[in-house]
Parts: sequence; C-alpha cells; structure tokens
Amino acid sequence: QVQLVESGGGLVQPGGSLRLSCAACGRTFSSYTMEWYRQAPGKEREFVAAISPSGDITGYQISVKGRFTISRDNARNTVNLQMNSLKPEDTAVYYCKASLASSRGTVEYWGQGTQVTVSS
Repeated sequence: QVQLVESGGGLVQPGGSLRLSCAACGRTFSSYTMEWYRQAPGKEREFVAAISPSGDITGYQISVKGRFTISRDNARNTVNLQMNSLKPEDTAVYYCKASLASSRGTVEYWGQGTQVTVSS
C-alpha cells in the first residue's frame, strides 16, 4: 500500500516556474515507477512525465519536454516535477501516480492532486 500526497501547486504567471512534490508513505517506494499526470477542465487526464524506480530513465509528454524535469529521491520517498517556462495551457490539476508490475498484475496508487494555474 502506498499513500501519495502532492504539494507545490499554485498560481504563477506565464513564463514562471513551479516545483511540485509528491510524498509517498510506504516501505517499498523505490520499487515503484512514478508518474505525473494532469487534467485540465473539460479534458481527459493526460500523461506528463515518468521516472523509473532507480531514477535512471525518464520520459515526457512532447509538449513539456525541455521545460519540465522529473526527479526522485528514494531515501526521502519523494518525486518532484520542476516546471519551467510555464504556459497557460499547463493549467490543470496535477496528479502523482505510483505503479508496480508483478506476475499478479499491476497495482496503481494516485494522489489527490494539486492545482496549477498559469495566468497573468
């Protein structure tokens, strides 16, 4: 069982930066692939970024590549999303997800989300 709590959202002007954090409670955090998703009003939830359990592999949605950076600290059970050069279209609720694949299937856990608003 993994519990996830996101923080760091807020209101920022276009071109600004925010750093989102996701704190995980659980003894096996370092075994999980961690991802960030977002959901804008009236739209489906979409993938933003992912990081492998050891942190050596990352992946990004094309629209955020070069602007967002995902990282993790397995000693502190946290995953972060550094967001730079923010645009109004980045406005959404951002969610943290933990997933673990095994022979019995894949388990997933989601956080409650944190609001990011990019507006002048």
